[in-house]
Amino acid sequence: MSETVSGLLRRRARTAGADPLLTWYQPATGARTELSAVTLLNWVDKTSHLLDELGVAAGDVVHLVLAGEAPGHWVTAVWQLACWQVGAEVAAGDADGAALVVTGPAWEEHAGSAVDVVACSLHPLGLPFGAALPAPVLDYALEVRGQSDVYAAVAQPGPSAAWSDPERRLSQAELVAVDAGPAGRRLVRPTAPWPTALAAVLRPLVAGGSSVVVDGPADEAVLARIQADERADA
Repeated sequence: MSETVSGLLRRRARTAGADPLLTWYQPATGARTELSAVTLLNWVDKTSHLLDELGVAAGDVVHLVLAGEAPGHWVTAVWQLACWQVGAEVAAGDADGAALVVTGPAWEEHAGSAVDVVACSLHPLGLPFGAALPAPVLDYALEVRGQSDVYAAVAQPGPSAAWSDPERRLSQAELVAVDAGPAGRRLVRPTAPWPTALAAVLRPLVAGGSSVVVDGPADEAVLARIQADERADA
């Protein structure tokens, strides 16, 4: 049986489930969100059920606008992992024929899409928007909270793409075989979608360790303090 990204996450949840896997900082607001493997898997399983509910199946394309808008946010990581769990393609660039659009607070730009649009508030704790969104735009936090905590139908990777952007197109088998760099607890500064996904999401699962993502502006003193507090390597 071929390895999957969700298989790596589930193995981590079994072997070191309580340990931090992804710690997210936003110095501008003082926010800090820490996700263990168990907690991250719970969010991924719930989001996978939501993908099923919205009719997204293996081989479908999800236009993950979030990957460009907020590449380092922990909610973006959840969506990437959920798409890979159901066997869908994460399209970080333009996506013709997408089955779903997932965006952040700037959902108005996509409200006229011909397919379902899910908007994420990007609240540090995953809370919904402060006001109801106009149909047919869906508030991710409201839609995901009622989903089941356990997702059993883990898709096997096929030859179709699991990640696409203007520079690369990778299958899920290539994702789990990627050169993710050294293991350890690593400080991550978000940049473009792919290097951020590689450093913050894939490296801890493929190589081992965890990520400390510092999202948004931060001076060297702040970065040094976070690195020391989290005992992370640059």
